[in-house]
Amino acid sequence: MKLALGTAQFGLTYGIANKSGQVSPDDIAQILDIARAAGVVTLDTAVAYGQAEVRLGQAGIAGFEVVTKLPHLIAGNRVEATVAESLARLRIDKLRAVMLHRSSDLLDVGGATVFRSLAKLREAGVIRKIGVSIYDPGELAAVLARYELDLVQAPYNVLDRRLASTGWLTQLDGRGIEVHTRSAFLQGLLVMPPGERPMSFAPWSSKLALWDRFVASTGLPAINAALAFACGNKAVSRVVVGIDSPQQLREILSAYKMPTSTPSDELASDDLRLINPSNWNSL
Repeated sequence: MKLALGTAQFGLTYGIANKSGQVSPDDIAQILDIARAAGVVTLDTAVAYGQAEVRLGQAGIAGFEVVTKLPHLIAGNRVEATVAESLARLRIDKLRAVMLHRSSDLLDVGGATVFRSLAKLREAGVIRKIGVSIYDPGELAAVLARYELDLVQAPYNVLDRRLASTGWLTQLDGRGIEVHTRSAFLQGLLVMPPGERPMSFAPWSSKLALWDRFVASTGLPAINAALAFACGNKAVSRVVVGIDSPQQLREILSAYKMPTSTPSDELASDDLRLINPSNWNSL
């Protein structure tokens, strides 16, 4: 099972298509039960996701492996304490992986100390893997020149194919570095009905219309086409999907079992105003 459960919505109101706000404790428990039954084993969370770690701990996450992320600009002498605090909130004693929420933290002053602290935790068996979350594959050259990482998380979807087109996905696979991808639905933009998309995306109407035509040609919902693309690359170990509700998870699991054809390379875009959601507030 390639799917990993993203938990940002458990502690924050997150995503352009999110109409329900934070997920309730009852729904979190139900989502976890559904995920377990389906064979999902990985939870993706972060210190920065509000109360997500607390709520996961309260719900009980037996049977899952957890990947969490350290906050931006964490000091090296705070790494072990911060990991211990995450474990306490999650009510577990080990983590599958700890990632830096921003890879640049390893390149800043003190970055080597941060990495040494994580390596100490890995040696002690508290964490299994050390990784980084990136926003642009261009970040990888400098980080991998200085550090031996176990895991990289990056955006990857039908519009944002930079991880593959730059050759980095193949390189990471060749180095034995585990790859997790996110933004399969581009915060919900790719699965929104065309009439519900904000007018701010009008500059890319022709690109999005091409996507709509491809989806129509499959005879399946947009969620199927988007997920099939994200999961289709063999070098990708996990595809992190954020969940707003139990019903949404059921739809994603159903779509996961139903592969479809591959969308055209014409859909790929390097326009950061479109493919990087952090730029959407300025549209």
